[in-house]
Parts: sequence; C-alpha cells; structure tokens
Amino acid sequence: MKVAIGSDHRGFKLKEYLKEKLQNKLQILDVGTYGEDSVDYPDFAFKVGNLVARGEVNFGILICYTGIGMSIAANKVKGIRAALVTDGNFAKLSRMHNNANIICLQGGFVKPDDALKFVELFLSTEFEGGRHQRRVRKIQDYEGSEEIA
Repeated sequence: MKVAIGSDHRGFKLKEYLKEKLQNKLQILDVGTYGEDSVDYPDFAFKVGNLVARGEVNFGILICYTGIGMSIAANKVKGIRAALVTDGNFAKLSRMHNNANIICLQGGFVKPDDALKFVELFLSTEFEGGRHQRRVRKIQDYEGSEEIA
C-alpha cells in the first residue's frame, strides 16, 4: 500500500514519528514539510489530496496543529474525502461509512502512539458500501468526480 503524508510545521514532529513507525509496513511518500520553519498548511493538503485523487497513492495522511485546516483544505480537492480523526472509532467509521481517503490528525492534541493507532485502524478498515455507497455517490455527483475507492 502506498500512502502520501504531509504536514505543516506544527505537525512535523508527529509526521516524522508516523513515518518512522510505518515505513516497514507501507510505502510512504513524504511531500513535506521537512522542518519546523513556518509554512502554509494548504500547500501540503493540496499536494497529498492531488496524489490521492489521481490514484498515485492509495491514501493520505495530513497533520497540522488542530487537523482542522488540513481537513478543510484537502476537501477542496475534487474526489477527496478527508476526515479529521480524534479517536479510534472515528478512524474506523470514517472509512466504513464515508469511504474517507485521507486521515487528518492533530499534531498539537494527540499522543503519537494514539495517532499511530488511528492511522492503522483507518488503513485497515474497508468501506462497507451498501447504503453508505449511495451517500458517498451523492457527494461525488455534487462535485462531479468519478468513483475513487
């Protein structure tokens, strides 16, 4: 599985932690940032979002201080369903019910080990389809995107 990961300066430390823990299990494509100097989170949300939307990676991971900015920015990319995840249940449900393709995390409010668990749950959970497919299709129809699963 190939996963793109990106963060702003406030999510940099968590990004590096996740990369280290996941690199033996996944193919990780790090799009930055590469340090703690101030940067603009939308730049990295758009990079990861476009990689996911074009099918160049299977999923994305985005991290900023609250996860909110990354979530808002990534969801502007056609075909993206980015979910701000704050616990394990949300990690699973975002995949099962919403077919989320990017997980957004809080670099300032989540413990690194918890974030790793959220990512692992997110990546290992399948979309249920069924009634949820109808709802996801409505979102895709509204934005004019093709099926991205």
